[in-house]
Amino acid sequence: MTLLPAHLRFALIANGHASRIHRAQEKPFDPWPVVKFFSPVGVATWLATEIDSDGDTLFGLADLGFGCPELGCFSLAEIAAVRLPFGLGIERDRHFDPLAPLSRWTETARRTGSISLAEKALLRRKFDRLLPDPPARPDGPARGEGS
Repeated sequence: MTLLPAHLRFALIANGHASRIHRAQEKPFDPWPVVKFFSPVGVATWLATEIDSDGDTLFGLADLGFGCPELGCFSLAEIAAVRLPFGLGIERDRHFDPLAPLSRWTETARRTGSISLAEKALLRRKFDRLLPDPPARPDGPARGEGS
């Protein structure tokens, strides 16, 4: 599997350009993550929103499993070079759903202690919004409910 296919690289480059423009105009920029990388034998997880013009430096949220996910830069080449047990390497989540802007990921990951737990919380929130509200009960609460 290609760690970073062309269409995702293009989206990261576009976000990088947009980020520089917003910074120059002193405007906030809060993109949604483009790609998620993870260790198949551990808890290390990275969410990237943009890539620098060097083609290697990614920006996003990194979680190495110490309970304190951090915003910052990380190297695509270093992630690609990681060798894990059983001949495995870092993988890209091909079914990743960005769910929210990076600021919400960061806040949720810091509150829960990991990107994985943040993803579960954000998914739960997404599906809670999709569920219809329960119908109103015309006769008041059922026996045992309320006072």
